[in-house]
Amino acid sequence: MHNRLILSLLMVVFAFQIKANSLLIDFSKSTHTFTGFGGATFQVTQGPSNPLNFVGEINNAGSDPWEGVFLSLPKPVSFDSLRVFEIDAYVNASAGEIILLKFEDGTQANIELTDTISQSGWQTLTFDFNKAKLNYLDNNTFQASGEYSKIVLFLNGGALYQGSILIDNIRGGTQGDPYTLDTTFNTLVWSDEFDDNGPVNSEKWHHQTKLPAGGSWFNGEQQHYTNRTDNSFVENGFLKIVAKKETFNDQGYTKNYTSARLNSKYAFQYGRVDVRAKLPLGAGTWPAIWTLGKNITEDGGYFNNDFGTTPWPACGEIDIMEHWGNNQGVVHGSLHTPSSFGATQNTGTIIVPTVSDSFHVYSMNWSPQQIAFMVDGEIYYVYDPSPKNQSTWPFNAPQYLLINIAMGGVGGTIDPNFTQSEMVIDYVRVYQNTGGVSTENKVKESDDFFFFPNPKNDLVTFSRTPDKVAIFDYAGKLILQKVPFSNIISVAELEAGLYIMQIEYEGIVYSKKLMKH
Repeated sequence: MHNRLILSLLMVVFAFQIKANSLLIDFSKSTHTFTGFGGATFQVTQGPSNPLNFVGEINNAGSDPWEGVFLSLPKPVSFDSLRVFEIDAYVNASAGEIILLKFEDGTQANIELTDTISQSGWQTLTFDFNKAKLNYLDNNTFQASGEYSKIVLFLNGGALYQGSILIDNIRGGTQGDPYTLDTTFNTLVWSDEFDDNGPVNSEKWHHQTKLPAGGSWFNGEQQHYTNRTDNSFVENGFLKIVAKKETFNDQGYTKNYTSARLNSKYAFQYGRVDVRAKLPLGAGTWPAIWTLGKNITEDGGYFNNDFGTTPWPACGEIDIMEHWGNNQGVVHGSLHTPSSFGATQNTGTIIVPTVSDSFHVYSMNWSPQQIAFMVDGEIYYVYDPSPKNQSTWPFNAPQYLLINIAMGGVGGTIDPNFTQSEMVIDYVRVYQNTGGVSTENKVKESDDFFFFPNPKNDLVTFSRTPDKVAIFDYAGKLILQKVPFSNIISVAELEAGLYIMQIEYEGIVYSKKLMKH
């Protein structure tokens, strides 16, 4: 365990990035999941000849002549140089289906091309946007240029069509700069290595077992969460959370499944979370590694009694890893905010075929500007909304960790033969930076913004009224956070000692040392 920790500490000083610079959607390792509209649906499924090769499946219901699927690209595709794209398409027996590939941007004319499937089995379709049309009514061609951030696919667009095709390996063109992290966090501030045997460490974890009002967990989940060692325990260096099929009565309600839901007794603002885990197996299982705002009003949650002031989703939720046993091998990273919740619009996916067979490191990197999601160091989704406000960005306050396995509900129909399965966790680690957050060019040590006097007992006076003030101890732990209404704040609650104060003003964060008498 400790050798792995040393290796990890050596690795965390490097920023992760996706190195590919051209568009490539390979559903066996892709970061992309399309969304259906007009009656069409999309899913990632096993390929027809190789079950280890995942492909995309488009299904038309035949209810609308313009059913389709779309994908918003995290980085736009440029048509200023390479303009040829290819898609591998598969049909079982028939041929003649027309695939329409369309690129949209919202600020310039859409461009589209079609190609026809001429045989059964796999076939490569070619879309040469040197011959593109502005839209399907335009018979003239033009030289496509500029950047486009949305892909749309239609099956026999313009005609009612009921059926499905498989697609894979969408490739071509060039994309913008690869994903990069704007902040690298390199100081381990909190962890559990699960080196002991027996019950979960009660100094670090809280078992959340209290049912919400109405007697059932959210999203139609069908389990009781318990604090029994039957459902969560530490063994041989691993935390095991076990979902079981069993009749269990608690709080006046009988349910057919049990599991565990852990809250960390540690909350943090900004940093990176790494969790090395092997996920459960079975239709209906819904494991998750996630965070909620420390200020959430959730009866039974660890922080509720002392800090609960804000309901969900205004408290913010970061789903570092979600997996549905009914969609084996597809991992989601998502966010819920007042501007997007429930239907989960802010989400990314990555294919990890061995989620239940092997350990993988599921990570989230949270800075004041962006939240990035990673598996084994590969960034597959970045959330960076504009503008940032309480509707889109409630992530300017501490969050705490949750780890659980839910059963059924939104997680899908439970396999009637399911008996039990476990999520095995090697470690949970939270990193920040010595003295708090480092955001490279967004953090300044500057005399442009100052406070006085220093050292100080109770009151700090700023040269200008800050937008936000955060105070960290030298281990990087957030101690105090305020949104001032004037250029004076009280620090009376701080103990005597040396702190790092980060002052946000007009989008720039100024880092200052604070001595408290």
